[in-house]
Amino acid sequence: MRVLRLGAAACLAILAGAAARAQTPAGGDETTQLLQNTPPAVHAAAPPDAAPASDDAPDVSDEAPAKPVAPAKRPRRNAAVLQALDKVTAETMRFEAQVNQPVRYKDLVFTVHACEENAPDEAEPGAFAHLEIDSQPKAAPGLAPPPARQLFRGWMFANAPGVRPFEHPVYDVWLIACRTAGPGS
Repeated sequence: MRVLRLGAAACLAILAGAAARAQTPAGGDETTQLLQNTPPAVHAAAPPDAAPASDDAPDVSDEAPAKPVAPAKRPRRNAAVLQALDKVTAETMRFEAQVNQPVRYKDLVFTVHACEENAPDEAEPGAFAHLEIDSQPKAAPGLAPPPARQLFRGWMFANAPGVRPFEHPVYDVWLIACRTAGPGS
């Protein structure tokens, strides 16, 4: 027994031939087979001079092209709502961090640099914030505080917290929303 190895193109040609033979009526000649397997011709559109030209019809070339509509701007907010979880004690805390004002939660210091929401013309509502998270233990009485160590810097997304997660063995942090903080906050 002999095994034939055929390429994909050869297999398709064989299948197309078999399909054409199956569609050919019995007793048909080669001309009939060729006509049935030929794709339909593309017909050109009728010439525009079929209808008489009117003098009061507007000239298309004189009209100004339509200006593209500018996409809506993403609204910037001045505060981010964050939620933190202490994995050791199972304590969660939801808090608001204003832009460029550091906020402390235990040994973590959060600084939000920007907080934006999707524009109204975008498909899904969502919020994203650019923030920096530093680790800085509290200072012992009478001693200078230890230097801060940066743990995270980048964008966080409320709708997709797994895209840029904050990875830490003790704490979890994620963005909830962006909002405009009042003057008394």
